[in-house]
Amino acid sequence: MSDLRWNEVQERFPNEWVVFEATKAYSKEGQRYIEEMTVIDVFEDSSKALKRYSELHQQAPHREYCFFHTSRPEVVARERYMGIRGPR
Repeated sequence: MSDLRWNEVQERFPNEWVVFEATKAYSKEGQRYIEEMTVIDVFEDSSKALKRYSELHQQAPHREYCFFHTSRPEVVARERYMGIRGPR
């Protein structure tokens, strides 16, 4: 599936949980704004979407996977800190 904007995802998958990879996004004030995405899977159940997201994240932690319900007006997430912990 090609890159989609959120409104296109909402039209194709109404009232569903979608697991996707962000392909175009930017950060601002601690928030991650996702502009384009590639849908990987669609679920009716949030726990199944979370499980799929976790599997993908474990396989490729450097890729930007997310899951949202299509009832959300926009896809904005809290930014994750990807730092390295130093010795204590």
